[in-house]
Amino acid sequence: MNTFNWIDIVTSIFFIYGCLLFGSYLLNAVLSLSEFRRYSVKNKYVDYKTMLSFEKIPTVSVIAPAFNEGKSIVESVKCLNSLSYPDYDLIIVNDGSTDDTLKKLIESFNLIESAQAIDTQLHTESIRNVYYSRNPVYSHLTVIDKENGGKADALNAAINVSNKDLFLAIDVDCLLEPDAIERMVKPFIEDRKYEVIAAGGVIRVVNSCNIENGKVTEVKYPKNFWAKFQVLEYFRAFTLGRMAWSKINGLLIISGAFGLFDRNRVINVGGYDRNTVGEDLELVVRLRRYMHEVEKKKYRVAFIPDPLCWTEVPENFNNLFRQRNRWTRGAIDTILKHRKMFLNPKYKLIGLLSFPNWVLFEWLGPIIQFVGLLYFIFLAIFGAVDYKIFITLLIFVFTFSLMYSLFAIFFEIYTFNKYKGSGFFFQSVLVIILEMFIYQPLNMIFSLSGHLDYYFKRKTHKVWGKMERVGFH
Repeated sequence: MNTFNWIDIVTSIFFIYGCLLFGSYLLNAVLSLSEFRRYSVKNKYVDYKTMLSFEKIPTVSVIAPAFNEGKSIVESVKCLNSLSYPDYDLIIVNDGSTDDTLKKLIESFNLIESAQAIDTQLHTESIRNVYYSRNPVYSHLTVIDKENGGKADALNAAINVSNKDLFLAIDVDCLLEPDAIERMVKPFIEDRKYEVIAAGGVIRVVNSCNIENGKVTEVKYPKNFWAKFQVLEYFRAFTLGRMAWSKINGLLIISGAFGLFDRNRVINVGGYDRNTVGEDLELVVRLRRYMHEVEKKKYRVAFIPDPLCWTEVPENFNNLFRQRNRWTRGAIDTILKHRKMFLNPKYKLIGLLSFPNWVLFEWLGPIIQFVGLLYFIFLAIFGAVDYKIFITLLIFVFTFSLMYSLFAIFFEIYTFNKYKGSGFFFQSVLVIILEMFIYQPLNMIFSLSGHLDYYFKRKTHKVWGKMERVGFH
Protein backbone atom coordinates (compact mmCIF):
# COMPACT_ATOMS: atom_id res chain seq x y z
CA MET A 1 0.00 0.00 0.00
CA ASN A 2 2.82 2.37 0.94
CA THR A 3 4.57 1.52 -2.33
CA PHE A 4 1.53 2.54 -4.35
CA ASN A 5 1.23 5.74 -2.31
CA TRP A 6 4.79 6.62 -3.29
CA ILE A 7 4.03 5.78 -6.91
CA ASP A 8 0.99 8.06 -6.82
CA ILE A 9 3.04 10.90 -5.34
CA VAL A 10 5.88 10.60 -7.86
CA THR A 11 3.44 10.24 -10.75
CA SER A 12 1.60 13.36 -9.57
CA ILE A 13 4.88 15.32 -9.50
CA PHE A 14 5.64 14.36 -13.10
CA PHE A 15 2.06 15.18 -14.12
CA ILE A 16 2.20 18.64 -12.48
CA TYR A 17 5.56 19.35 -14.12
CA GLY A 18 4.13 18.37 -17.51
CA CYS A 19 1.11 20.62 -17.01
CA LEU A 20 3.37 23.55 -16.14
CA LEU A 21 5.50 22.89 -19.21
CA PHE A 22 2.54 22.69 -21.59
CA GLY A 23 1.01 25.74 -19.94
CA SER A 24 4.20 27.73 -20.55
CA TYR A 25 4.14 26.72 -24.23
CA LEU A 26 0.54 27.86 -24.60
CA LEU A 27 1.33 31.15 -22.88
CA ASN A 28 4.32 31.62 -25.21
CA ALA A 29 2.07 31.20 -28.24
CA VAL A 30 -0.49 33.72 -26.97
CA LEU A 31 2.08 36.31 -25.87
CA SER A 32 4.14 36.04 -29.06
CA LEU A 33 1.07 36.54 -31.22
CA SER A 34 0.10 39.59 -29.16
CA GLU A 35 3.62 41.03 -29.30
CA PHE A 36 3.89 40.55 -33.05
CA ARG A 37 0.57 42.32 -33.64
CA ARG A 38 1.76 45.23 -31.50
CA TYR A 39 5.07 45.38 -33.34
CA SER A 40 3.39 45.21 -36.77
CA VAL A 41 0.97 48.04 -35.99
CA LYS A 42 3.69 50.18 -34.45
CA ASN A 43 6.14 49.72 -37.33
CA LYS A 44 3.72 49.49 -40.26
CA TYR A 45 4.53 52.95 -41.60
CA VAL A 46 8.07 53.36 -40.29
CA ASP A 47 10.49 54.72 -42.89
CA TYR A 48 13.93 53.59 -41.79
CA LYS A 49 15.62 55.78 -44.39
CA THR A 50 14.07 58.80 -42.69
CA MET A 51 15.39 57.58 -39.35
CA LEU A 52 18.91 57.59 -40.79
CA SER A 53 18.62 61.32 -41.42
CA PHE A 54 18.10 62.11 -37.72
CA GLU A 55 20.62 64.61 -36.39
CA LYS A 56 21.62 62.31 -33.53
CA ILE A 57 21.57 58.55 -33.89
CA PRO A 58 23.71 56.07 -31.95
CA THR A 59 27.01 55.08 -33.51
CA VAL A 60 27.61 51.32 -33.83
CA SER A 61 30.54 48.92 -34.01
CA VAL A 62 29.82 45.57 -35.65
CA ILE A 63 32.09 43.00 -33.96
CA ALA A 64 32.76 39.54 -35.40
CA PRO A 65 35.27 37.16 -33.73
CA ALA A 66 36.89 34.71 -36.13
CA PHE A 67 38.78 31.51 -35.40
CA ASN A 68 39.73 29.34 -38.40
CA GLU A 69 36.98 30.85 -40.58
CA GLY A 70 38.91 30.82 -43.84
CA LYS A 71 36.09 29.11 -45.74
CA SER A 72 33.61 31.95 -45.32
CA ILE A 73 35.49 34.99 -44.01
CA VAL A 74 35.66 36.93 -47.29
CA GLU A 75 31.95 36.57 -48.08
CA SER A 76 31.09 37.50 -44.49
CA VAL A 77 33.11 40.71 -44.58
CA LYS A 78 31.62 41.69 -47.94
CA CYS A 79 28.15 41.28 -46.50
CA LEU A 80 28.90 43.21 -43.32
CA ASN A 81 30.55 46.02 -45.29
CA SER A 82 27.35 46.60 -47.29
CA LEU A 83 25.11 47.59 -44.37
CA SER A 84 23.16 50.79 -44.91
CA TYR A 85 23.76 52.41 -41.51
CA PRO A 86 25.49 55.82 -41.82
CA ASP A 87 27.87 55.69 -38.82
CA TYR A 88 29.26 52.24 -38.12
CA ASP A 89 32.56 50.43 -38.23
CA LEU A 90 33.26 46.75 -38.74
CA ILE A 91 35.76 45.04 -36.42
CA ILE A 92 36.90 41.51 -37.32
CA VAL A 93 38.90 39.80 -34.55
CA ASN A 94 41.25 37.08 -35.73
CA ASP A 95 41.49 35.12 -32.47
CA GLY A 96 44.73 33.23 -33.06
CA SER A 97 43.51 31.32 -36.13
CA THR A 98 45.77 28.51 -37.35
CA ASP A 99 44.34 28.43 -40.89
CA ASP A 100 44.47 31.07 -43.65
CA THR A 101 41.85 33.42 -42.12
CA LEU A 102 44.24 36.35 -41.58
CA LYS A 103 46.01 35.81 -44.90
CA LYS A 104 42.71 35.95 -46.79
CA LEU A 105 41.68 39.10 -44.95
CA ILE A 106 44.98 40.87 -45.72
CA GLU A 107 44.98 39.88 -49.40
CA SER A 108 41.27 40.34 -50.13
CA PHE A 109 40.88 43.74 -48.44
CA ASN A 110 44.34 45.26 -48.95
CA LEU A 111 45.08 45.59 -45.23
CA ILE A 112 47.97 47.53 -43.68
CA GLU A 113 49.17 47.66 -40.10
CA SER A 114 48.15 50.54 -37.83
CA ALA A 115 49.92 52.12 -34.87
CA GLN A 116 46.63 52.86 -33.07
CA ALA A 117 46.84 53.12 -29.27
CA ILE A 118 44.31 50.87 -27.52
CA ASP A 119 42.52 51.76 -24.30
CA THR A 120 42.55 48.42 -22.46
CA GLN A 121 39.54 48.90 -20.20
CA LEU A 122 38.85 45.17 -20.43
CA HIS A 123 41.63 42.64 -19.87
CA THR A 124 42.33 40.40 -22.88
CA GLU A 125 45.05 38.24 -24.38
CA SER A 126 47.75 40.27 -26.15
CA ILE A 127 46.97 41.96 -29.46
CA ARG A 128 49.57 41.38 -32.16
CA ASN A 129 48.44 43.93 -34.72
CA VAL A 130 45.55 46.14 -35.77
CA TYR A 131 44.91 46.48 -39.50
CA TYR A 132 42.99 48.93 -41.67
CA SER A 133 42.12 48.72 -45.35
CA ARG A 134 43.74 50.94 -47.98
CA ASN A 135 40.74 50.29 -50.21
CA PRO A 136 38.23 53.15 -49.70
CA VAL A 137 35.40 50.70 -50.34
CA TYR A 138 36.30 49.05 -47.03
CA SER A 139 36.96 52.20 -45.02
CA HIS A 140 34.66 50.81 -42.28
CA LEU A 141 36.88 47.75 -41.78
CA THR A 142 39.27 47.14 -38.85
CA VAL A 143 40.96 43.77 -38.30
CA ILE A 144 42.45 42.82 -34.95
CA ASP A 145 44.99 40.00 -34.86
CA LYS A 146 45.46 38.62 -31.33
CA GLU A 147 46.55 35.63 -29.33
CA ASN A 148 43.85 33.01 -28.94
CA GLY A 149 41.67 33.60 -25.90
CA GLY A 150 38.21 32.39 -26.92
CA LYS A 151 35.13 34.19 -28.17
CA ALA A 152 34.48 36.27 -25.04
CA ASP A 153 38.11 37.44 -25.00
CA ALA A 154 37.93 38.39 -28.69
CA LEU A 155 34.75 40.40 -28.11
CA ASN A 156 36.36 42.24 -25.20
CA ALA A 157 39.38 43.10 -27.36
CA ALA A 158 37.09 44.61 -30.00
CA ILE A 159 35.15 46.57 -27.35
CA ASN A 160 38.49 48.08 -26.27
CA VAL A 161 39.28 49.14 -29.83
CA SER A 162 35.78 50.46 -30.54
CA ASN A 163 34.78 54.05 -29.76
CA LYS A 164 31.09 53.81 -30.71
CA ASP A 165 27.97 54.11 -28.53
CA LEU A 166 26.70 50.60 -29.20
CA PHE A 167 28.22 47.38 -30.44
CA LEU A 168 26.60 44.59 -32.44
CA ALA A 169 28.13 41.22 -31.53
CA ILE A 170 27.70 38.62 -34.27
CA ASP A 171 29.19 35.34 -35.40
CA VAL A 172 31.46 35.82 -38.37
CA ASP A 173 29.58 33.18 -40.36
CA CYS A 174 26.40 35.30 -40.12
CA LEU A 175 24.98 37.32 -42.99
CA LEU A 176 22.94 40.41 -42.11
CA GLU A 177 20.11 42.07 -43.99
CA PRO A 178 21.23 45.51 -45.29
CA ASP A 179 18.91 47.39 -42.89
CA ALA A 180 19.66 45.20 -39.87
CA ILE A 181 21.41 47.87 -37.81
CA GLU A 182 18.75 50.56 -38.12
CA ARG A 183 16.01 48.11 -37.16
CA MET A 184 18.01 47.00 -34.12
CA VAL A 185 18.89 50.57 -33.13
CA LYS A 186 15.29 51.79 -33.30
CA PRO A 187 14.34 50.76 -29.70
CA PHE A 188 17.36 52.69 -28.37
CA ILE A 189 16.13 55.83 -30.14
CA GLU A 190 12.38 55.73 -29.60
CA ASP A 191 11.97 54.37 -26.05
CA ARG A 192 11.64 57.26 -23.60
CA LYS A 193 10.09 55.29 -20.73
CA TYR A 194 12.83 52.69 -20.37
CA GLU A 195 16.59 52.54 -20.69
CA VAL A 196 17.23 50.02 -23.46
CA ILE A 197 20.40 48.14 -22.50
CA ALA A 198 20.41 45.50 -25.23
CA ALA A 199 18.44 44.22 -28.22
CA GLY A 200 18.24 40.91 -30.05
CA GLY A 201 16.73 39.84 -33.33
CA VAL A 202 15.47 36.79 -35.18
CA ILE A 203 18.06 34.43 -36.65
CA ARG A 204 17.35 32.20 -39.63
CA VAL A 205 19.26 29.24 -41.09
CA VAL A 206 21.36 30.06 -44.18
CA ASN A 207 22.35 26.47 -45.08
CA SER A 208 21.55 25.67 -48.75
CA CYS A 209 20.54 29.29 -49.50
CA ASN A 210 22.00 31.07 -52.51
CA ILE A 211 24.61 33.70 -51.59
CA GLU A 212 25.99 36.35 -53.95
CA ASN A 213 28.44 39.08 -52.92
CA GLY A 214 27.74 38.46 -49.26
CA LYS A 215 23.94 38.65 -49.58
CA VAL A 216 21.22 36.00 -49.40
CA THR A 217 19.66 36.15 -52.86
CA GLU A 218 17.40 33.09 -52.58
CA VAL A 219 16.12 31.42 -49.43
CA LYS A 220 15.98 27.63 -49.66
CA TYR A 221 14.94 24.97 -47.21
CA PRO A 222 18.13 23.09 -46.16
CA LYS A 223 18.97 19.88 -47.93
CA ASN A 224 20.88 18.57 -44.93
CA PHE A 225 18.97 16.29 -42.55
CA TRP A 226 20.25 17.91 -39.34
CA ALA A 227 19.79 21.46 -40.62
CA LYS A 228 16.09 20.78 -41.34
CA PHE A 229 15.49 20.06 -37.66
CA GLN A 230 17.24 23.28 -36.66
CA VAL A 231 15.08 25.43 -38.95
CA LEU A 232 12.02 24.24 -37.03
CA GLU A 233 13.84 24.66 -33.73
CA TYR A 234 14.76 28.26 -34.56
CA PHE A 235 11.14 29.03 -35.50
CA ARG A 236 9.98 27.97 -32.05
CA ALA A 237 12.85 29.52 -30.12
CA PHE A 238 12.80 32.97 -31.71
CA THR A 239 9.33 33.51 -33.15
CA LEU A 240 7.46 32.03 -30.18
CA GLY A 241 9.84 31.81 -27.21
CA ARG A 242 11.89 35.00 -27.20
CA MET A 243 9.13 37.16 -28.60
CA ALA A 244 6.86 36.07 -25.75
CA TRP A 245 9.44 36.88 -23.08
CA SER A 246 10.09 40.23 -24.74
CA LYS A 247 6.39 41.03 -24.41
CA ILE A 248 6.66 40.99 -20.60
CA ASN A 249 10.24 42.33 -20.51
CA GLY A 250 11.52 39.05 -19.13
CA LEU A 251 14.00 38.08 -21.85
CA LEU A 252 17.16 36.56 -20.36
CA ILE A 253 19.12 35.64 -23.47
CA ILE A 254 20.22 37.38 -26.63
CA SER A 255 21.89 35.07 -29.11
CA GLY A 256 25.65 35.45 -29.28
CA ALA A 257 25.23 35.32 -33.05
CA PHE A 258 23.30 38.60 -33.18
CA GLY A 259 22.97 41.04 -30.27
CA LEU A 260 23.21 44.83 -29.88
CA PHE A 261 24.51 46.22 -26.56
CA ASP A 262 25.17 49.50 -24.81
CA ARG A 263 28.99 49.61 -24.87
CA ASN A 264 29.51 51.71 -21.74
CA ARG A 265 27.24 49.52 -19.62
CA VAL A 266 28.99 46.38 -20.82
CA ILE A 267 32.32 47.93 -19.81
CA ASN A 268 30.81 48.90 -16.44
CA VAL A 269 29.91 45.27 -15.70
CA GLY A 270 33.37 44.03 -16.74
CA GLY A 271 32.71 42.95 -20.32
CA TYR A 272 32.13 39.38 -21.42
CA ASP A 273 33.00 36.66 -18.92
CA ARG A 274 36.08 34.88 -20.28
CA ASN A 275 35.57 31.91 -17.94
CA THR A 276 32.34 30.59 -19.41
CA VAL A 277 31.23 29.13 -22.73
CA GLY A 278 27.79 30.74 -22.36
CA GLU A 279 29.01 34.33 -22.55
CA ASP A 280 25.90 35.58 -24.37
CA LEU A 281 23.42 34.39 -21.73
CA GLU A 282 25.72 35.31 -18.85
CA LEU A 283 26.22 38.89 -20.07
CA VAL A 284 22.49 39.61 -20.36
CA VAL A 285 21.83 38.19 -16.88
CA ARG A 286 24.73 40.22 -15.43
CA LEU A 287 23.50 43.41 -17.15
CA ARG A 288 20.06 42.87 -15.67
CA ARG A 289 21.56 42.39 -12.21
CA TYR A 290 23.58 45.58 -12.69
CA MET A 291 20.47 47.60 -13.58
CA HIS A 292 18.65 46.31 -10.48
CA GLU A 293 21.57 46.61 -8.07
CA VAL A 294 23.47 49.70 -9.29
CA GLU A 295 21.56 52.01 -11.63
CA LYS A 296 18.09 51.09 -10.34
CA LYS A 297 16.39 52.56 -13.40
CA LYS A 298 13.52 51.29 -15.52
CA TYR A 299 15.10 49.31 -18.31
CA ARG A 300 14.34 46.67 -20.88
CA VAL A 301 15.96 44.18 -23.22
CA ALA A 302 14.32 44.62 -26.62
CA PHE A 303 13.60 41.98 -29.24
CA ILE A 304 13.10 42.61 -32.96
CA PRO A 305 10.91 39.95 -34.65
CA ASP A 306 12.14 40.69 -38.18
CA PRO A 307 14.50 38.01 -39.56
CA LEU A 308 17.61 40.14 -39.89
CA CYS A 309 20.45 37.62 -39.50
CA TRP A 310 21.27 34.41 -41.37
CA THR A 311 23.61 31.87 -39.82
CA GLU A 312 25.16 28.54 -40.74
CA VAL A 313 24.07 25.71 -38.43
CA PRO A 314 25.88 22.38 -37.84
CA GLU A 315 25.35 19.82 -40.60
CA ASN A 316 26.81 16.75 -38.96
CA PHE A 317 26.18 14.87 -35.75
CA ASN A 318 29.51 15.62 -34.08
CA ASN A 319 29.30 19.39 -34.57
CA LEU A 320 25.68 19.44 -33.40
CA PHE A 321 26.62 17.41 -30.32
CA ARG A 322 29.47 19.78 -29.43
CA GLN A 323 27.28 22.86 -29.90
CA ARG A 324 24.42 21.62 -27.72
CA ASN A 325 26.81 20.26 -25.12
CA ARG A 326 28.42 23.71 -24.95
CA TRP A 327 25.06 25.50 -24.69
CA THR A 328 24.15 23.31 -21.72
CA ARG A 329 27.44 23.93 -19.94
CA GLY A 330 27.07 27.67 -20.51
CA ALA A 331 23.52 27.72 -19.13
CA ILE A 332 24.49 25.75 -16.00
CA ASP A 333 27.46 28.04 -15.38
CA THR A 334 25.29 31.17 -15.67
CA ILE A 335 22.55 29.80 -13.42
CA LEU A 336 25.03 28.87 -10.69
CA LYS A 337 26.90 32.18 -10.90
CA HIS A 338 23.69 34.17 -10.54
CA ARG A 339 21.74 31.79 -8.30
CA LYS A 340 20.98 34.57 -5.82
CA MET A 341 18.42 35.85 -8.34
CA PHE A 342 16.33 32.68 -8.06
CA LEU A 343 12.92 33.54 -6.54
CA ASN A 344 14.42 36.80 -5.22
CA PRO A 345 11.77 39.59 -5.23
CA LYS A 346 14.57 42.17 -5.36
CA TYR A 347 14.88 41.35 -9.08
CA LYS A 348 11.11 41.55 -9.65
CA LEU A 349 9.88 39.68 -12.75
CA ILE A 350 13.36 38.39 -13.59
CA GLY A 351 13.87 36.85 -10.15
CA LEU A 352 10.34 35.56 -9.70
CA LEU A 353 9.53 34.28 -13.20
CA SER A 354 12.25 34.42 -15.88
CA PHE A 355 15.08 32.93 -13.84
CA PRO A 356 12.92 30.19 -12.22
CA ASN A 357 11.56 29.30 -15.68
CA TRP A 358 15.11 28.88 -16.95
CA VAL A 359 16.03 26.71 -13.97
CA LEU A 360 12.91 24.56 -14.12
CA PHE A 361 12.59 23.96 -17.86
CA GLU A 362 16.02 24.64 -19.36
CA TRP A 363 18.42 23.41 -16.66
CA LEU A 364 16.36 20.67 -15.02
CA GLY A 365 14.16 19.79 -18.03
CA PRO A 366 16.45 17.18 -19.66
CA ILE A 367 17.23 15.62 -16.26
CA ILE A 368 13.54 15.34 -15.37
CA GLN A 369 12.83 13.93 -18.83
CA PHE A 370 15.50 11.25 -18.39
CA VAL A 371 14.41 10.40 -14.84
CA GLY A 372 10.82 10.17 -16.06
CA LEU A 373 11.88 7.68 -18.72
CA LEU A 374 13.67 5.53 -16.14
CA TYR A 375 10.63 5.80 -13.85
CA PHE A 376 8.33 4.54 -16.60
CA ILE A 377 10.64 1.59 -17.28
CA PHE A 378 10.62 0.79 -13.55
CA LEU A 379 6.81 0.86 -13.43
CA ALA A 380 6.57 -1.28 -16.58
CA ILE A 381 8.88 -3.92 -15.12
CA PHE A 382 6.75 -4.21 -11.98
CA GLY A 383 3.46 -4.10 -13.88
CA ALA A 384 2.33 -0.81 -12.35
CA VAL A 385 1.49 0.96 -15.64
CA ASP A 386 -2.09 1.64 -16.63
CA TYR A 387 -1.59 1.38 -20.38
CA LYS A 388 -4.93 2.97 -21.28
CA ILE A 389 -3.96 6.14 -19.40
CA PHE A 390 -0.40 5.93 -20.73
CA ILE A 391 -1.49 5.69 -24.38
CA THR A 392 -4.00 8.52 -23.89
CA LEU A 393 -1.31 10.78 -22.40
CA LEU A 394 1.18 9.77 -25.09
CA ILE A 395 -1.28 10.69 -27.85
CA PHE A 396 -1.93 14.03 -26.10
CA VAL A 397 1.80 14.82 -25.85
CA PHE A 398 2.48 14.00 -29.51
CA THR A 399 -0.60 15.92 -30.65
CA PHE A 400 0.35 18.94 -28.56
CA SER A 401 3.94 18.88 -29.89
CA LEU A 402 2.66 18.60 -33.44
CA MET A 403 0.20 21.48 -33.06
CA TYR A 404 2.75 23.73 -31.34
CA SER A 405 5.32 23.19 -34.10
CA LEU A 406 2.67 23.65 -36.79
CA PHE A 407 1.68 26.92 -35.14
CA ALA A 408 5.32 28.06 -35.36
CA ILE A 409 5.42 27.17 -39.07
CA PHE A 410 2.11 28.89 -39.84
CA PHE A 411 3.30 31.90 -37.86
CA GLU A 412 6.44 32.07 -40.02
CA ILE A 413 4.46 31.70 -43.26
CA TYR A 414 1.90 34.31 -42.18
CA THR A 415 4.49 36.85 -41.03
CA PHE A 416 7.63 36.68 -43.16
CA ASN A 417 7.16 33.74 -45.55
CA LYS A 418 10.86 33.44 -46.35
CA TYR A 419 10.58 29.80 -47.45
CA LYS A 420 8.52 29.66 -50.63
CA GLY A 421 6.45 26.84 -52.09
CA SER A 422 4.24 24.05 -50.77
CA GLY A 423 7.24 21.71 -50.64
CA PHE A 424 8.58 23.56 -47.60
CA PHE A 425 5.35 23.02 -45.65
CA PHE A 426 5.02 19.31 -46.42
CA GLN A 427 8.70 18.68 -45.66
CA SER A 428 8.29 20.56 -42.37
CA VAL A 429 5.38 18.36 -41.30
CA LEU A 430 7.50 15.27 -41.95
CA VAL A 431 10.38 16.84 -40.01
CA ILE A 432 8.06 17.54 -37.05
CA ILE A 433 7.10 13.86 -36.88
CA LEU A 434 10.69 12.67 -37.20
CA GLU A 435 11.80 15.23 -34.63
CA MET A 436 9.69 13.61 -31.91
CA PHE A 437 11.41 10.24 -32.39
CA ILE A 438 14.93 11.32 -33.37
CA TYR A 439 15.90 14.92 -32.69
CA GLN A 440 14.20 15.54 -29.33
CA PRO A 441 15.62 12.36 -27.71
CA LEU A 442 19.05 13.29 -29.07
CA ASN A 443 18.75 16.79 -27.65
CA MET A 444 18.06 15.23 -24.27
CA ILE A 445 21.24 13.14 -24.63
CA PHE A 446 23.27 16.17 -25.77
CA SER A 447 22.09 18.14 -22.76
CA LEU A 448 22.78 15.31 -20.32
CA SER A 449 26.31 15.01 -21.70
CA GLY A 450 26.73 18.74 -21.03
CA HIS A 451 25.63 18.20 -17.43
CA LEU A 452 28.10 15.35 -16.98
CA ASP A 453 30.95 17.32 -18.55
CA TYR A 454 30.21 20.35 -16.38
CA TYR A 455 30.06 18.48 -13.07
CA PHE A 456 32.67 15.75 -13.59
CA LYS A 457 35.16 17.10 -16.14
CA ARG A 458 36.19 20.31 -14.42
CA LYS A 459 39.21 20.84 -16.71
CA THR A 460 37.17 20.69 -19.91
CA HIS A 461 33.77 22.13 -18.96
CA LYS A 462 34.92 25.62 -20.05
CA VAL A 463 36.25 24.45 -23.43
CA TRP A 464 34.33 25.54 -26.53
CA GLY A 465 35.16 22.58 -28.72
CA LYS A 466 36.07 22.63 -32.40
CA MET A 467 33.32 23.70 -34.82
CA GLU A 468 33.73 23.01 -38.53
CA ARG A 469 32.06 25.26 -41.12
CA VAL A 470 30.75 24.18 -44.49
CA GLY A 471 31.22 27.70 -45.82
CA PHE A 472 29.16 29.78 -48.25
CA HIS A 473 28.78 28.73 -51.87
